[in-house]
Amino acid sequence: MGNHLGKLPCEVAVKSVIPSIRALLAIELINTHGMKQDDVASLLGITQTAVSKYAHHVRGAALQTEIERLFEDVVKKVATLIANGEFDRFESTEQMCRLCSLVRTKGIMCEICNSHSSERVSSICKLCFRQLSIKE
Repeated sequence: MGNHLGKLPCEVAVKSVIPSIRALLAIELINTHGMKQDDVASLLGITQTAVSKYAHHVRGAALQTEIERLFEDVVKKVATLIANGEFDRFESTEQMCRLCSLVRTKGIMCEICNSHSSERVSSICKLCFRQLSIKE
């Protein structure tokens, strides 16, 4: 193994997992709830251009199929809450973190990290499977 840190799982998640989850939410809000891209962008805290790219599978498609299968019910529920104005920023952030954590614990993150690294790391990296606790 090389003598460099490499990308942390959270860094990789920011580039792949989060956009895929946002893409699913955006598509659900547009297709199922008939929302306009500007409205979806405002609700998700992103640009209309990002929503357009998600809707046209230009961005956020890397994990979309795998995540969609795992979290279809959650995405539909979250999209309905967002569309009905029943979802606040704290709850939204909490759900995104939970979904990202599930991607990590299901082993999908190992595949993503390996695709972003010149070295195979999943055989030695167990970070995503550990229960990390922060000591104060």
